[in-house]
Amino acid sequence: MTRPVLSTYRLQLRGPESGFAFTFADAEQLLDYFDELGISHLYLSPVMTAVRGSAHGYDVVDPTTVSAELGGPQGLARLSAAAHARGIGLVIDIVPNHVGVARPEQNPWWWDVLKHGRSSPYSAFFDIDWELGDGRIILPVLGSDADVADLAVDGEVLRLGDLVFPIAPGTGSGSGAQVHDRQHYRLVGWRNGTCGYRRFFSITSLAGLRQEDRAVFDAWHAELSRWIDARLIDGVRVDHPDGLSDPCGYLQWLRTLVGPDAWIVVEKILAVDEPLESTMPVAGSTGYDVLREIGGLFIDPTGEAALTELFETVGVDYRAMPMLLIEQKEIAAAETLGSELARLRRCMVNATGADHPLLSEAIVALLGQVGVYRSDYPGLAARLPMALAETCAEKPELAQPLELVAAAIADDRESAVRLQQLCGAVTAKATEDCMFYRDARLVSLNEVGGDPQRFGVGAAEFHQRAATRARRWPHTMTTLSTHDTKRGEDVRARIGVLSQVPSLWAEFVARWESSVPSPDLATGLFLWQNIFGVWPVDGRVNTALRERLHAYAEKAVREAARRTSWHDPHTEFEAAVHRWLDGILDGPVAQQLTELVTELRPHIETDILGQKLLALTVPGIPDVYQGTELFDDSLVDPDNRRPVDYAARREALTSLRDPKMRVVAAALRMRGARPDTFLHGGYHPIPASGPAAEHVVAFGRGEDVVVAVSRWTVRLPESGWRGTDVALPAGIWADALSGGRHSGPVRAAELFAELPVALLERVDD
Repeated sequence: MTRPVLSTYRLQLRGPESGFAFTFADAEQLLDYFDELGISHLYLSPVMTAVRGSAHGYDVVDPTTVSAELGGPQGLARLSAAAHARGIGLVIDIVPNHVGVARPEQNPWWWDVLKHGRSSPYSAFFDIDWELGDGRIILPVLGSDADVADLAVDGEVLRLGDLVFPIAPGTGSGSGAQVHDRQHYRLVGWRNGTCGYRRFFSITSLAGLRQEDRAVFDAWHAELSRWIDARLIDGVRVDHPDGLSDPCGYLQWLRTLVGPDAWIVVEKILAVDEPLESTMPVAGSTGYDVLREIGGLFIDPTGEAALTELFETVGVDYRAMPMLLIEQKEIAAAETLGSELARLRRCMVNATGADHPLLSEAIVALLGQVGVYRSDYPGLAARLPMALAETCAEKPELAQPLELVAAAIADDRESAVRLQQLCGAVTAKATEDCMFYRDARLVSLNEVGGDPQRFGVGAAEFHQRAATRARRWPHTMTTLSTHDTKRGEDVRARIGVLSQVPSLWAEFVARWESSVPSPDLATGLFLWQNIFGVWPVDGRVNTALRERLHAYAEKAVREAARRTSWHDPHTEFEAAVHRWLDGILDGPVAQQLTELVTELRPHIETDILGQKLLALTVPGIPDVYQGTELFDDSLVDPDNRRPVDYAARREALTSLRDPKMRVVAAALRMRGARPDTFLHGGYHPIPASGPAAEHVVAFGRGEDVVVAVSRWTVRLPESGWRGTDVALPAGIWADALSGGRHSGPVRAAELFAELPVALLERVDD
């Protein structure tokens, strides 16, 4: 490796056909900036060839080539060489679980399978359900089944609008419909709910790969192997390993391929009480667990009751939310993922030689009780038996079909694996893509890897988890923002401040609802917080913000699937939401929003700086998502993939007047100067004492770094920090942010005189 991974900077690459370009060459032009900032490694979004015009790169169509849109293999090699010349390494995001099939003609493997069927050398690469229907691959891509009549033969392909499909050799005579009936695939309406291959979650345009087959693994990883052999990269981030047949086995193969020193992190979404599997040969996860811990630390527990009461005005008992989540899991399994459920049921019947009329219902009920994305990791061996017990206790009428389920997964690997793959998809669809858009108590908690039922994270829990991570996963990734977060870090921090002023927030919402009543109160309570989260400090609503809020509102109400949905949009309701939003943006409420943001601004900035400093200094390897070294008002994708103004960031890094940039640069540079402290040093909570002690969180890293942040500043005692001290370890400590020097117990008022955070390094030795 060029150098140890001390920090990463996430770049979202995209070609010019996506609307705007950010290529290898663009990244190369910014290397001097990243070097000055203190980054040790660039962390690139997927670079293999994706669907033309892809805005994210996760819809790879050819894993054997580097995207020409991004600059091709030469562009990657130039970026790597230029980065290494500055001592900066590269980490690349890889997507082994699925490939993009929305445009079959762009995916050579998929095209060959559609053209030659089971005789294709790539037929075993995909998880195809050859037993479904008449044995052809069912592709749910048409508006309706009747659209088959409109297919047209065009040489060696079938066309329907922009859709193009291959024609098997010798089958091209006759009408489009006649030719279609001779193919290895069958085109059907997407509303049928039937799909002939394993998808990524419920996304029909992404087809699952069988990486458990060594031939598939070797073919898919040939390009990655070349990067490793050429020393172009220093590590990889693995996208969604839970979707694979055998995540641990896959990672063993990957570790052998990339070598013992390459940094590997996995996108493993952990439940609050779920440990990362210790047998996986990786450095850790991509940090959603740390995101929850850091963000939760700034949530004021005294606001829970009032915000719960406000949410319950929609007529929902908040204590019922866990049961509602279970219901959504059952809906996701039975309806959204009904095709995968039917295939699993057939597998279980084939494995046991028995059937039961309630077998599907039993599988659905079991999936609702599992509680994690995947339960077959060795460290989670007790999860599935407990889920079976809880399901049987809740629904005793399912005892017999549950026995069939247990028999099938005990004796048949395919049944066991498909159950786990379906479990992850069900959990994601019900939790991230539905309940996180319905729970409006405090939406900053509705984050990937989070649990909105837990109102924040106490200091004791935070310290214990950090200390454990320092011992067990010291090189795991830590993060606050990713391309998948529901809201950017600064938006979450701003919304989190509402936990400190719940009564004030309730008063404002009541006033706004009276002035501009939302078309649906549950929707209104959810969107009010998000609008507040991105509201400009100067109150100026430009066209871009208006468009972003309208796009977000539409996505939010469709994901919530209460009054409208992606599959069945309720145009009247959505139009009412848009009119309501315009009423806010153009009416008197806009001024009130500006006044509220202005009033809370000092406390918002305190939490923004506090969580950023923690993310950069707690045990683990911090990732800075593109642009978040300055204030970032991003919402969910695609909003968080907008162009980044690097000219403004260059200026901010030069002047260091912006407090967030000061924090980021100081922490990253300190990591570079003291690598042993941050890579191998321990974690030691440092107590504060006095009337405002609960408003301070402090800890030491190794023997030479101390970090302190303030929180819950809205309700600091009237005396402020008076009488509150932080017990610094022995020695003289210099603050890399303010330049101040301290020793012994230091007064909090002195420590936070200039900024609400402190980054101290020992200078007496």
